[in-house]
Amino acid sequence: MSDSTRVYSYSAVLMGSPILLKLFAHNEPLASRVFRLIKHYEDLLTVNRAQSQVMDINHAAGQHPVVVSAPVYTLIKCAKAASLLPQSTFNFAIGPLVKRWRIGFKGDSVPPADEITQLLTLTNPEQVVLNDDDMSVFLAQPGMEIDLGAIAKGFIADRVRDYLRQEGVEQGLINLGGNVQTLGTPEGGWSIGLKKPFSTSGAMIGTLEIENKSVVTSGVYERFFEQNGHLYHHILDPRTGYPLDNELDSVTIISADSIDGDIWTTLMYGMGVEKGCMALRSRPDIEAIFVTKNKEVVLSSSHLYRFTLLDSDYRLTGSTV
Repeated sequence: MSDSTRVYSYSAVLMGSPILLKLFAHNEPLASRVFRLIKHYEDLLTVNRAQSQVMDINHAAGQHPVVVSAPVYTLIKCAKAASLLPQSTFNFAIGPLVKRWRIGFKGDSVPPADEITQLLTLTNPEQVVLNDDDMSVFLAQPGMEIDLGAIAKGFIADRVRDYLRQEGVEQGLINLGGNVQTLGTPEGGWSIGLKKPFSTSGAMIGTLEIENKSVVTSGVYERFFEQNGHLYHHILDPRTGYPLDNELDSVTIISADSIDGDIWTTLMYGMGVEKGCMALRSRPDIEAIFVTKNKEVVLSSSHLYRFTLLDSDYRLTGSTV
C-alpha cells in the first residue's frame, strides 16, 4: 500500500463523544492541533462548563448583555435565524426545557404538564437580543437559556475542514459522533455507514458513498428513556415542550457544510417525510435520508451521494413528492 493511499486514524474523546480524524499522511502534530482546535470551540460553546461564553450569556439572563467572541456570535446569529423560520422545530432558546427533561442524563423524568407550560414561556427565540455593533447577546427574561448543542458539532466540523485546507490537506475525514465532514475525494470516495436504530451491535442499514460532503445523522435512539411503556427521546418539539412524535426513527442530511446538516436534521424531524421532501425540492444542495418506524428508508433525492441498502428488514423508496 503506497503512502498516498494509506489511511492514518487519530482519536480523542471530546464533547462527550469519541472523535475520529482520518488523514492520508502520518502527522501526529497536525492531529494534536486539530483536537486542540475542537477543545477550544467546545470550551467556548458548551453549556456544561462554567467558563464557556454560552454559560456567561445564560447567567446574565434578564440582567445585562454579554459581549462574546466573533465565532460564538456568528454561530448564535445563525442559530437564531434557523429558530425564526416559519414553523421551525429548531429552537436554540430551548435550554430550560432540555435542562428540565435531562434526557440522556441521570435524573431524567417526564416533567408535570404545568411545569412544561411555564418553561415554554422562557423559550421564545425572538427574546434573544443580538447587537452586531459590539457582538453582544442579551436574554430578555430571567431564566432563559440558550443551548447550541443542536448546532455546535456541525459548526466545529466545518471549522476543522477549513483548518485542514489551510494546512494543505487535500483529503481527510473528521467524525464528531453523528457529524461526519469529509475533505476531498480519495480513490473510491468515502463510505459512511447509516446506523440501524436501537441496534446494540452497531449494525448498519446501509452505506453512503460521498465525495467532499458532510453527513449528519440524528436519531431518536441516541438518547432516550422509557416510562410507563412510552419512549421519550431527546429531540424536543419547541412548540409543545415534549419529544417530537411522528413516523421517524432517524434523519440523515447530506450537504456541503455540516452546520446545514445540524439545522436540517432538526427541521426535517419537525416536518416529517412528506413535508420534508417538499421543502428540500427548493434546496438541491441538501438531501435527506429518512428512516421510519415501519422500516422504510426514504431518499428525498440522491444526486450528492450513492446509497446501498444492506439490511433486508428495511425497504428502500424514493420520494414520491
